[in-house]
Amino acid sequence: MKFKHLFLILVAVVATTSCIDNIHPAGSKKENEKTAEVSEDFKLWTWMTADASRTDESYTEEFKKYAANGLDAVLINTNADADLLARMTPLATAEGLEVHAWMFTMNRPGDSIAMKHPEWYVVNRNGESSFEKRPYVDYYQFLCPTRKESREHVLSLVDKMSKVEGITSFHLDYIRYPDVYLPIGLLPKYDLVQDTELPEFDFCYCDACIAKFEEEHHKNPLESHNTAIDMEWKQFRLNQIKAVVDEAYEVAHKNGKLLTGAVFPYPEMADHMVRQRWDKWNIDVVLPMIYHNFYNEEIDWIGFATGQGVKDLEGTDTELHTGIYVPEMSPEDLEKAIQLAKDNGAKGAAFFDGNALTDAQLAVIKAAN
Repeated sequence: MKFKHLFLILVAVVATTSCIDNIHPAGSKKENEKTAEVSEDFKLWTWMTADASRTDESYTEEFKKYAANGLDAVLINTNADADLLARMTPLATAEGLEVHAWMFTMNRPGDSIAMKHPEWYVVNRNGESSFEKRPYVDYYQFLCPTRKESREHVLSLVDKMSKVEGITSFHLDYIRYPDVYLPIGLLPKYDLVQDTELPEFDFCYCDACIAKFEEEHHKNPLESHNTAIDMEWKQFRLNQIKAVVDEAYEVAHKNGKLLTGAVFPYPEMADHMVRQRWDKWNIDVVLPMIYHNFYNEEIDWIGFATGQGVKDLEGTDTELHTGIYVPEMSPEDLEKAIQLAKDNGAKGAAFFDGNALTDAQLAVIKAAN
């Protein structure tokens, strides 16, 4: 499995150079050759959420099922519980699966430490904090990527989780702002029309963000004639998310792990919808969530979005593995989606989520190897 090989390469480079910055020098021909060498196989992943009350035996049974049906890796959400992750990891690796520590990153609903600091949370253009007034759903409680204390808290969790023995990567999720625009297929659920950037969904206007932006650009975005076309203000927020990712990359690599992440379908779309320009990040692998039905698109859109992301990543060392939403997907559609990902340059496919996979879908995944 290619990431086991890549992990060995990382360890070897760290051991010989003692400098994490040398692992992925930009534009390095030698490093590009390594990436090509370890990327021959098409990798198959699934996301899953852990429950501490479950027995080891039940998890072993689940991991056996995944491995028997061709899955190579599991992305496990333990709600940042390193002890639970440490308990589950050897159970999964014993069945031949890679383990990736999946964590909600900027969105930290119910975080016991963050909840003691209301000032850490993002604020919308109306001056409303997601600490109290949460956009869309009750579990949207995003932390500000600019504020020093909230960033340090997030990075401390990255450090803790990426130190768990046996995992392959730390996996970023919700590494963004709340949705400026929801996927079009979800708008009826919230009885919304989003033809413009609505102030209640436009973040972050907290004191820390305003002060830093004023220091850099000598103007206040709240006084802008139209914030939607203020490119410096938009770029500022893209840069704040990038800075968190780049620091997480350093932390994960310091601990001998890769950095992976779940992102929106392709960079231009992610930029528009959630201030997330992931082709500019320091990250080893991205898993764009190309959930075609969320956008009222047909199956072939999976190929388009995959290909767009692959093109945007040209010249980087970042791999793209297509994220596929399996509920209500027929085995025939799943087979087509996997093939579209392959044909458009993806190095693998990830399925959301493990519990939703039917026997018929697992048979398709097994045949995809």
